[in-house]
Amino acid sequence: MGKKMTSPNSTPRIVNRRAWHDYYITARLECGLELTGTEIKSLRAGAIKIDEAHARLCRGELFLIGSNIASYPNAAPGMQHEPTRDRKLLVHRRQIDQLQAHVSQKGKTLVPLSVYFKKGWAKVEIGLAEGKRNFDKREDLRLRDAKRDIAREMGRRNRRSPDG
Repeated sequence: MGKKMTSPNSTPRIVNRRAWHDYYITARLECGLELTGTEIKSLRAGAIKIDEAHARLCRGELFLIGSNIASYPNAAPGMQHEPTRDRKLLVHRRQIDQLQAHVSQKGKTLVPLSVYFKKGWAKVEIGLAEGKRNFDKREDLRLRDAKRDIAREMGRRNRRSPDG
């Protein structure tokens, strides 16, 4: 499951941290998410996994594939949704055409970056991504560790008293 962050209206914002590790994100797009009643209730509880999900253009529509919204425990068995079904993403035709042009290039894909609520509506932020190679990932880890060490040392220097 992605990292949960709470927004001011106390609904979780599920972030796909793995996407930033595995891909270079070149563009972002906010999409609506077509859900059923029990899916909304589970999503408000933060019960979604988007780590292994991706978006795909199919017949001129955009779908979120591979996401897993857990079953809602308080619903009757006949009212439950299928946890791993493909969910339609709601975007404008013009945006779909632009995404189609980008995704048709070799090595480009669409990955979900976060799931959140905005004015009561479920939203997914998808990113146009290009895969990283292993040495790129190691370089990113090395840079992050260096930044952390620099920040730690700067904190130590700022805490020292000028007297001694």
